[in-house]
Amino acid sequence: MLLALAVVFSAGALRQYAYFLPFWLGLVMAVLATMLLVGALRTKDPGASWLPSGEGVRRLAFVLGATIAYVAMLNLLGMVVATVLFLIVLMRVLDRCGWPLTLAVALATAGSIYFVFGRWLKVPLPTGVLGF
Repeated sequence: MLLALAVVFSAGALRQYAYFLPFWLGLVMAVLATMLLVGALRTKDPGASWLPSGEGVRRLAFVLGATIAYVAMLNLLGMVVATVLFLIVLMRVLDRCGWPLTLAVALATAGSIYFVFGRWLKVPLPTGVLGF
């Protein structure tokens, strides 16, 4: 809820019409968060625990470790190669997907990121030793 209110108040610092979408999205998020909080405080049954346990904790730790390794590899290998490797590891280890699907998703995702952000929008992406 605090994040939503921060978005609402910081939207005023934007230029004339640029604040419209962030302001209203932040306001809607704050209202929905308040409704969730009131509903949670009114109920007597706490419900099932939402924290992971057992295998869920191991999967969460693996994703966290893989993400840290991905960020560490970005400047060394570049965005495209690091993204392909990151997705291959996640899909093969966590989802046990076959090689054809894993390679197709990894290459399509990395290629899409490269062409949309690197070529079309001209966002400078990290390049590695291979130059891409």
